[in-house]
This record gives sequence, structure tokens and C-alpha cells, in this order.
Amino acid sequence: MPSMFVNLPVTDLERAKAFYTAIGFTINPAFSDHNAACVVVEEDHSYFMILVREYFQTFTELPIGDPAVHPTASTAIFLDSREAVDKSIVDGIAAGGAEPQPASDYGFMYQRQLTDPDGNSLEFGWMDPVAAAQGPEAFAAQQATAQD
Repeated sequence: MPSMFVNLPVTDLERAKAFYTAIGFTINPAFSDHNAACVVVEEDHSYFMILVREYFQTFTELPIGDPAVHPTASTAIFLDSREAVDKSIVDGIAAGGAEPQPASDYGFMYQRQLTDPDGNSLEFGWMDPVAAAQGPEAFAAQQATAQD
């Protein structure tokens, strides 16, 4: 199975580590040092590499933008329940993050945005299992049948 690593520039590595652990992730110390930390999103599959800006710059000759001013990506993480989404947002705000806009509730899908202290954008979401497996129309049909 493939693994995914999302590289994020940060200004304060210790602050970033505290933020990402506060929202429920862990740090893999085997792949962390003074320049970077490996944030485990899903064991053996999904990770953030939070890199101090100076180290991140060694991977590109292009200038690094400020994600708080010019976002270029948003990473979506889907959880098992709406309550888990809400908890991640509350914990993230308590750890120095911000919620830039209100939640989006589509019935079959629920999403909330969170920016980390550096302005990197995360989206936490939940999708009804029927909609995830068969599409939003199947969820709507299920809801209509349940109301009859």
C-alpha cells in the first residue's frame, strides 16, 4: 500500500509539534530532529513532515510563500464521526490554531476548516458511510426511504 507524506513549512517546530499532537496525531521520533518532525496521521500510510522554513527551502529553488496569506493547498482528513471532527477543531483552536470559516453541513457530509499556527490549512470531515460507498444520491434515497 502506498504511503503519503505532506510536507509543511513551519516557523516554530516545537509549537507545530504541540499543535499536531493536540489534535490527536503522534510524532515519530525516529524521523524527527531539529529541522523536521514526522507527524503520524495514520500509521503506515499518512504523514505530515513539518519542516522548519529554512530546511523546507532546501527542497526547492522557488520562494516559499506564507500559507497564512497565500494558501496553496488544503489537506482534508476524514474521521469516523461528526463528533470527532468537532473535537479536532476544538483541540486545534486550544492549541493555537484558528477556524477561518463556519462549518459546512451537507447532510451526508460535514466539514470544518482549521489552520495551524503557521496558517497551513487542514479540513476535517465526516461522510455518511452509505454516501462514501455509493455516492450522495444513495444517501438521499436512504433518507427518503427512512422518512416514508
